[in-house]
Amino acid sequence: MSLQAEFEKVADDVKKVKSRPTDEELLDMYGLYKQATVGDIDIEKPGILNMKGKAKWEAWDSRKGMSKDAAMNAYIAIAKEVIDKYGL
Repeated sequence: MSLQAEFEKVADDVKKVKSRPTDEELLDMYGLYKQATVGDIDIEKPGILNMKGKAKWEAWDSRKGMSKDAAMNAYIAIAKEVIDKYGL
């Protein structure tokens, strides 16, 4: 299975976990997913009142410079941990 195919399968599977992952787990996966699919962040930081948007922006921005393949590998590792922890 190619890296891209495994990434897409795990990304789909992690949406089906039985319980909601922690905010930290979700933000880690979000930042890695965006880095793997889009690359370096290309949007402006949300305002101070948009707490959720700001947290997501920071999670993605923290991955700046990471290659898409490295982001995919890191995403797969975290997503598999989440799937094992919460079950499908």
